[in-house]
Amino acid sequence: MNRNITLLALCCAPMFSVAEEVKEKPALTSSAELGFLYKTGNSKSADVKAGYDLKYEKDLWRSTLALDLLIRKTDVEDDNGNSHLKTTDQKWVAESKTNYTLDKTSKSYVYGDVYYEDSRFSGFENQSTISAGWGREWYKTEVASFFADIGPGYKRDVTMATDSKPSETNTAFIVQAQALYLRKINEHVDFKQSLTVKYAPESGESSRYRAESSITTKLIQTLQLKFSFKVDHNTEVDEGRDKTDTQTAITLVYSF
Repeated sequence: MNRNITLLALCCAPMFSVAEEVKEKPALTSSAELGFLYKTGNSKSADVKAGYDLKYEKDLWRSTLALDLLIRKTDVEDDNGNSHLKTTDQKWVAESKTNYTLDKTSKSYVYGDVYYEDSRFSGFENQSTISAGWGREWYKTEVASFFADIGPGYKRDVTMATDSKPSETNTAFIVQAQALYLRKINEHVDFKQSLTVKYAPESGESSRYRAESSITTKLIQTLQLKFSFKVDHNTEVDEGRDKTDTQTAITLVYSF
């Protein structure tokens, strides 16, 4: 009897091993988010926000790709007194970052970061940066972690042409610093806070500061509700334009 039980256990061992492998966290994960707001009444407006995140994490490597799109249409009145929806904000952003941990026991890493933004109503045709540097996972517990890194970089801003001023391309050296704080509030709720500084030391060049806070609530296993608030500040803008933009959004996020 004991001999039969032993043989059965040996036969089932590979099956248990395969089951454990299946449960391993996949190296490649992704998520897509979508939010839509349509307002009627005394005024009409329509906002669409969409995003896509891709993350690869294996061994000493961690890479992310984030795409973000915002389109806003607002009810305006033309010279003839007719009202219609007109695009008043349109922006899309792409950012890719790769971290390489220096060794398995170290919390330090080196990184490379590429950023591109096309915003029709910011005063810039597009803004892009590239940087590389050193960072560290400064704090980690079962429910929270904090990352921060810094390094030199290069920025390229293409200004929007106006009736009195042609488009210009400005390039400059920058110092880029980034910080990321993650916290699991409970089993279903996560908090995320990020801060990015792109400081241009040269006089007259625009420096940029960006912060985002978000809370994500799990609805089902693959679907979450996300509330986010962004602040974006440029130190140098054309006359008549605001230096600071804010964005508040509620979106549905699908993970796969």
